[in-house]
Amino acid sequence: MDGNWFEFIAIQGLQARKAFYIIMVPLKVVPKFFKFDDDSLPPAMRAQRTLNKTRIPQISRYIIDNPDEYILSSLCACVDGEVVFEPNDLSNNLGKLKISMDATVLINDGQHRRAAIEDALKHRPYLGNETISVVVYADQGLKRSQQMFADLNMHAVKPAQSIKLLFNHRDEQSHITKAVIENIELFRKFTDFEKSSLSNRTTNLFTFSSLHQATKQLLNDLPQEATHEEKIIIATKFWSCVIQYIPGWLNLLEGKVTAAELRNSYIHAHGIAIQALGKLGNILLIQYSENWESKLSKLIHIEWSRNNLKVWNNRALVAGKINKSRNNLVLVTNYIQKVLGIPLNDESQRVEDLHSNSIQVEQSTVTKIEEMV
Repeated sequence: MDGNWFEFIAIQGLQARKAFYIIMVPLKVVPKFFKFDDDSLPPAMRAQRTLNKTRIPQISRYIIDNPDEYILSSLCACVDGEVVFEPNDLSNNLGKLKISMDATVLINDGQHRRAAIEDALKHRPYLGNETISVVVYADQGLKRSQQMFADLNMHAVKPAQSIKLLFNHRDEQSHITKAVIENIELFRKFTDFEKSSLSNRTTNLFTFSSLHQATKQLLNDLPQEATHEEKIIIATKFWSCVIQYIPGWLNLLEGKVTAAELRNSYIHAHGIAIQALGKLGNILLIQYSENWESKLSKLIHIEWSRNNLKVWNNRALVAGKINKSRNNLVLVTNYIQKVLGIPLNDESQRVEDLHSNSIQVEQSTVTKIEEMV
């Protein structure tokens, strides 16, 4: 600070024929220096969206739990007030940025990071001397600030769940799933690691996210403490066994059928069935730990065809399309359990009863209509 100015070492750049600046700001300065629009203002009077307060503890916890590895992308801010850039003797684009103490520095992008930094510093005060980069623009009024927010977010693309899980090296379950996929030839050859949904023309049958979720369900709340390697062995053994009893999966491996053909014809070629099999496996491992493999052999009796509407309509299919809601996942798992002779728990039975009642109401309505005709 110098008199009535905040001073920062800065790099000057040029975009749209207007100067902007990149500065480094200590984390302890961030909460005090950067303002956020009052939530009480109507949307038309704000320069950015209101805070989603559920995101703040998530980002804060990430910083707190990873003090040696966390990474935060740049904040973007507008300065409503006097700004002076003084280049040094070595370069016209490197120098000192002076911001009036009377100016308001308003965040255009990164408001959740700002709030999370403030919260994290309460638990890890020593992080206050670390820094975050900030891209600074001279403010040109509310209209320009709102347009900047729209432009910054217009082309943002949220990465697919599969690739987020694949790249998350802190997640033990991701390590387990990757190892299981590597151990099983069918998974290794026909899993998409980048997309969370598959097109009709894809050559893949599985997504990393669906196998990750299904394997997580499989290993959930096992009674004994299993090591990382033991979990990989258990999951590999389970999925290898399942593959033997799902019609078409081995044919895909042998090149006798395509993934697209399986997806068009069978429920088992979709994520909801994969997750249901994972849930089933968890029940088997906990309740039938001594003979779960023999129980799985009854999977051969399931009619997986999408044309089998008597079984799959409103259970896995809604208006002819696969539905992946929580209730539908329970209903698919219920059906597999019934075929395998495994009793339903109270919650699963409740969902099954609701499903049965809805079918009866639907059939009654159809009968009345037919009688009227």
